[in-house]
Amino acid sequence: MIRVKGLRKSFGRQAVLNGVDLEVPDGSITIIIGRSGGGKSVFLKHLIGLLRPDSGSIEVGGVDLARLRGRALDEVRRRYGVVFQSGALFDSMSCRDNVAFPLREKLRLSRADIAARVERALDQVGLAGVGDKYPEEVSGGMRKRVAIARALVTEPEIVFFDEPTTGLDPVLVNTIHRLILELHRRLHFTAVMVSHEIPEIFEIADRVGMLHEGRIVELGPPADIQGSSNPIVQQFIRGEPEARA
Repeated sequence: MIRVKGLRKSFGRQAVLNGVDLEVPDGSITIIIGRSGGGKSVFLKHLIGLLRPDSGSIEVGGVDLARLRGRALDEVRRRYGVVFQSGALFDSMSCRDNVAFPLREKLRLSRADIAARVERALDQVGLAGVGDKYPEEVSGGMRKRVAIARALVTEPEIVFFDEPTTGLDPVLVNTIHRLILELHRRLHFTAVMVSHEIPEIFEIADRVGMLHEGRIVELGPPADIQGSSNPIVQQFIRGEPEARA
């Protein structure tokens, strides 16, 4: 579904991505881990099309995203759903209107069709009957669920999750992870997630990639990453400070 080759990005003299290579199989959950400030969110923004690489390619279904502009780029993005780190809900809108927003922006649907799809999306994330409430009136975990419902309401092929459990306690982290896994099994989308939740992400990932110094230094099934002989990977998953020369 997604193939990244030689992706490079610098901001001024600061190189953030130094030749990232990654393949994301169709229908998989691929999770990118790495230390804070290591370029995970920058990498995700390239996949979404919010940033353009200095060099390299990002193929989505065989089309190089880095070469697209305007309507052609928008057409690829129609296949996407995005769950932002903070949820990025509109405080002035009800939960129902937050979920409806991408339908109104992207698709030409009747009010009845929009209403039906919004209620179905809220029900899928366990929030039936919550649509009239505003984000400030619901818990942090419920706001995350609203954000997931909004990402899924357009029935995307690919869903990006940027640190979807940030700010939640350990119990809620596992609850949101189980919800994502359940929705993935039911809806069969391809998922790419950036996360720092170790070891919890190993329970839901098909593949895990370790981003370090702008490159994917290890990629494989969760068991392979947990048993990796790479000291960089082991230091990270054990929560140890990075060794310096």
